[in-house]
Amino acid sequence: MLDWRHHGPDRGFDVATNMESARFLIESRMRDALTGDAQARYDLGVAFSCGTSGVGIDLVEAHKWFNLAALAGSEEGQNCRAEIAEEMTAREIAEAQRLARAWLSQRARRAAA
Repeated sequence: MLDWRHHGPDRGFDVATNMESARFLIESRMRDALTGDAQARYDLGVAFSCGTSGVGIDLVEAHKWFNLAALAGSEEGQNCRAEIAEEMTAREIAEAQRLARAWLSQRARRAAA
């Protein structure tokens, strides 16, 4: 099981490299997440939970992506969602759940178009 609290941002890269890496990570994993890829959704949760590759730490976004990963069948996503929820307020969890529902609705509208 991943202990997301022990993963820190990459070291030794300048800010421009980190920003480029973060943008690439988000763009590539987001494309995969749109296709239903549970691992891509999990990877996005990890990125937001620990600031991987220069992505800013955002527990609400992390919870959203772990929740979406869990809904796609990821047991790791389910476990990490539970772990991260322990560090969040009820309001933050509710916001993450709202964002996950909105993302799913938007994805469904795109598929129907």
